[in-house]
Amino acid sequence: MPEENSLLFLFSTLVFLLILSGFFSGSETGMMAANKIKLKNLSKKSKKSAKRSLELLKKPDQLLSAILVGNNFANILASAIVTIIVTDYFGLNVLIGSVILTIVILIFSEITPKTMAAIKPESFATRSSFLLKILVYIFKPLIFLTNSISKLILKIFNLDAKDANSNDNLNTEELRTLLDESGDLIPKQYRKMLSSVLGMEELVVEDVMLPTNEVIGIDIEKGHGKAIEIIESTEYSRLPVFNKSIENIVGILHLKDSHAFLERLEKLKSTKKLLKKAYFVSQSTALMKQLREFLSNDQTIAFVVDEYGEIQGLVSIEDIFKEIVGNFESDKDELEKEFIKLKDGSILTDGNSRIRDINNYLNWRIPEYGSKTINGLVTEHLDQIPQASLCLEIEKYRFEILELDENLISKIKIKKF
Repeated sequence: MPEENSLLFLFSTLVFLLILSGFFSGSETGMMAANKIKLKNLSKKSKKSAKRSLELLKKPDQLLSAILVGNNFANILASAIVTIIVTDYFGLNVLIGSVILTIVILIFSEITPKTMAAIKPESFATRSSFLLKILVYIFKPLIFLTNSISKLILKIFNLDAKDANSNDNLNTEELRTLLDESGDLIPKQYRKMLSSVLGMEELVVEDVMLPTNEVIGIDIEKGHGKAIEIIESTEYSRLPVFNKSIENIVGILHLKDSHAFLERLEKLKSTKKLLKKAYFVSQSTALMKQLREFLSNDQTIAFVVDEYGEIQGLVSIEDIFKEIVGNFESDKDELEKEFIKLKDGSILTDGNSRIRDINNYLNWRIPEYGSKTINGLVTEHLDQIPQASLCLEIEKYRFEILELDENLISKIKIKKF
């Protein structure tokens, strides 16, 4: 009877140790695989277990030491008990007991708990955090000793356990990948917007500005009649006003003041009081910085100047917003008219077309690190003024110049190959 009680006690202890080993194995996987962003979100909802988990993960070397000490203690003690059982009670070989224990540990204390923890890591991490925190405190002297030796070894490989926390910091490309793999968790249109915001740090004002030759404005030198024609046909709420050339900016006219402006222009009186002062920005200003500048200065449009102070184009707050939310339907219709698709997969357009618009519209990758328009790209590549009926290849794109107008490309065929 005493022997039966002893055997029952040994089996009960063995089962307890196997459960304890499974707990440590699952905790290790759960803690290391837990998404810290999800844990931070849970901690904001006043979940104490999530806060405990984050505190433990701040010192991964101590956490792992506590888990491994506990796990090894449970496995070694289980091995000793199995040895006693198979030799003293069943008269079997120790090797047989070791094989049986190894299989049992692998199934019930390693593979199963670790798989469960991998499926729901945050749940496993939060539930095990209380006991793990106690164990970290209990094993502190042993952890200090083992970590001191471990740090000396890590120094040989030029590694530091503290660097593990820096793995949580994601760069722009990694955040984009995270967005792409978010699936249905984030709606497609929102993923596209967030991806655009991430990509804006690489853009400057020059990338989205409207070139000077496309800027619609009022030349006061051309008189009252021409001003009426432009105001009645424009789709913009604000128009630049200049004298003879865009370089001689007088100011910005808001269409709500157009009636008074036309009256004064007809009477040949000064219109400066009705115009808003022109706002200038550098073409190399980062797009996100320019958005902040627009908002802080209560501005909506600005003239873009180069390093010599010469006006290169116009940029509006709407242009920046378009980079974030994408083109509106009306703009898409315009792009379809600007880039005429042919049956062979090529497009017809003119030299003033912006490379960025083509790339965004067709998902192409025509190089845009230098020139921003087709005219500029072709001229830069040829290092001379292009000629009609000329065909050239730039990277994986074929450009066939069909028509010229005053040394500028008026019609060009582009095909990706």
